[in-house]
Amino acid sequence: MDETHAVSALAALAHLQRLRVFRALVVAGIEGLTPSVLADQLGVARNALSFHLKELAHASLVSVEQQGRNLIYRADFARMSGLLGYLTEHCCQGGVCDVCPPCGCAR
Repeated sequence: MDETHAVSALAALAHLQRLRVFRALVVAGIEGLTPSVLADQLGVARNALSFHLKELAHASLVSVEQQGRNLIYRADFARMSGLLGYLTEHCCQGGVCDVCPPCGCAR
């Protein structure tokens, strides 16, 4: 990930509702969620949610897939890992890092 993409991703996440949406999609995993389920879970108006999902998709943090009449939104785990990697790339001056333990999530 380069600096421009990192700034775009961080800017998208720098909003309370978008951060909540992204975290809900991370929790949902690869199955993803429909906008109506997300709206109900988060107590967000659907038109506002649509705006936030668009911003997250523009930053490539979420993907969307049409399944029949439904849209399924998923967190882009590769992009998320890329952002985390960018942020921690030079951690501990490139040495063994005791500060950042492995996340333990399936990749």
